[in-house]
Amino acid sequence: MFSMTGYGKGEYRQGGVELTVEVKTVNNRFLDIAVKAPRLFTGLEENIRSLVRSKISRGHADVFVNLTDRREKPKTLWVDTALAQAYFDAAMRLKALLPSAADDVTLTSVLRYGDVLKQEETQSVDDELMGALTAALTAALDKLNAMRAAEGAKLLADLTARMDKVEELVNGIAERAPSVAEEYRERLNERVRKALESAGADADEGRILNEVAVFADKSNIDEELTRLHSHIAQFRAICTENAAGRKLDFLVQEFNRETNTICSKSNDLTVTRLGLALKNEIEKIREQVQNLE
Repeated sequence: MFSMTGYGKGEYRQGGVELTVEVKTVNNRFLDIAVKAPRLFTGLEENIRSLVRSKISRGHADVFVNLTDRREKPKTLWVDTALAQAYFDAAMRLKALLPSAADDVTLTSVLRYGDVLKQEETQSVDDELMGALTAALTAALDKLNAMRAAEGAKLLADLTARMDKVEELVNGIAERAPSVAEEYRERLNERVRKALESAGADADEGRILNEVAVFADKSNIDEELTRLHSHIAQFRAICTENAAGRKLDFLVQEFNRETNTICSKSNDLTVTRLGLALKNEIEKIREQVQNLE
């Protein structure tokens, strides 16, 4: 089980190449990857995303790539011919305007004008840079997943403890439920008896039993309790999987549905109290599940 929150850093330092990759992840409903890297790596963004997808299945991931390349690289000179022509034309116009001025316009002097001659480094992603990027990114993702796994273990322990509490509350409701109809029959009998005594009439036992049967049918929560026990077993089984977040998120919704039904059917203070405590525990589980991959 993995948390969606984590951080990992990988480095490659060899042969004049210093490349650092940092990966930071936070909660997100789907997998979303943002890459911030030097323009040199623009064409490799899909390679970066592919490697991240192989290690992460859910969450928002920010990938930061920093490169310092101190290797000797071939250099080229680039001439801005249009700018050189503009400088030369301007010099010729001045010469025509000031014919007595000394003429020192030469090819060498034009090359000295600003931005006419530029030095460029031939830079591309060679095999060494590609290997450095892959090594640093893999190391960063491995460290990220180690942190996410450690956090996931803590979340698992908390979820397991809370699910034990959920099971305890469900068992409490199941233990109380059979007594509700009987106690309702006794209360109804007592009220009817007192009402008929004051009127001098006899109680109709058949009508009382019918009323109790209708009440018992309306307040019956056997199906809800059976489904809750099934959900508890499924929850524990899913918790053994690595990517459990989406499944648990759906299952928690089902927990809420059954608990709401129990509370709506309840006509008993004890069942209502246990049901509300169950809803509270399920909400805490839901908040924790939002952090899982």
